[in-house]
Amino acid sequence: MFTGIIEHIGTIQALDLNEDGGRVTLHAPSIAPSLAVSNSIAVNGCCLTIVDLHNGRLSADLSGETIRKTSFGAKGGELKKGARVNLEQPLTAGKEFGGHFVLGHVDTVGRATHLTPEGENWWFGVQVPAEFARYVVPKGSITIDGISLTVARWQNNIAEVAVIPYTYENTNIRDRKPGDAVNLEGDVLGKYIERYLESRKVSSESKLTIEDLVSQGF
Repeated sequence: MFTGIIEHIGTIQALDLNEDGGRVTLHAPSIAPSLAVSNSIAVNGCCLTIVDLHNGRLSADLSGETIRKTSFGAKGGELKKGARVNLEQPLTAGKEFGGHFVLGHVDTVGRATHLTPEGENWWFGVQVPAEFARYVVPKGSITIDGISLTVARWQNNIAEVAVIPYTYENTNIRDRKPGDAVNLEGDVLGKYIERYLESRKVSSESKLTIEDLVSQGF
């Protein structure tokens, strides 16, 4: 589990992809010494397992599902060699919880629409796929490329977040251009509520069906 508070930035040194999977290698000297093979790490919000460490570089295997669901395999605006990526280690017991619950399970890919300066801050907009829109709540949490952010504006399936100077300087948001693919993860609390309500609806419908059958003598 993660919090969406980005701790380090890495650079993609190699990216080998095919339909069934692939491997990414990152140059991340600021965090690599504190890692170990088999550790988990969030790369642009995608939880991966470290399979190799060497000279400030780390490698992780990518499943076919990961490639299809994330910006690693997006068509247009995808991650490429030389791109900077956000890195976060899993939450440890006793550590300050500064963001929100982030699982590192990317739901879908959105598209950056704009990065507009306003005074010392920026407005960052992301076009959200229709099937993900139900997880976007004004003033609620959203994870964009692994960053815990708050939805400040929501209109026409575009989520806008206010980016402060620290976030701009210490994440890869400053690299984003219109059309770039970004990883999105909805708030897990909302997903559990949705699932609970769906199960109650099914249960209610089943009960009504049984009662109808009984009333008809079945």
